Amino acid sequence: MSRLNLEPLMTFSDGSYLAISTECSKEGDFSCSVYTVVETDDRTDFRNIASHLLASSTCLTAQEQAYSYTLRLYPNACESMKKPPYLIWHGPRSSGNQ
Repeated sequence: MSRLNLEPLMTFSDGSYLAISTECSKEGDFSCSVYTVVETDDRTDFRNIASHLLASSTCLTAQEQAYSYTLRLYPNACESMKKPPYLIWHGPRSSGNQ
């Protein structure tokens, strides 16, 4: 798996948690993915629950869309889920693109 910028949104009672990843495309559009994350002694499992269809021309709007979508999946999490803004990772930079 390539590098992700994961920011935890909330932790469940079993120790698993929700995390969000935000990316900026070469064209300047922002997209978010939301994952459930389960860590064990020897591995970390990610399950994508909201994909890069959550996209916008602004970072904050993409993150707000992801937050709203996740609240629809977990309606009781409103009080404990971290609200936007979140981290942004612009992706790998090559020396030719600088």
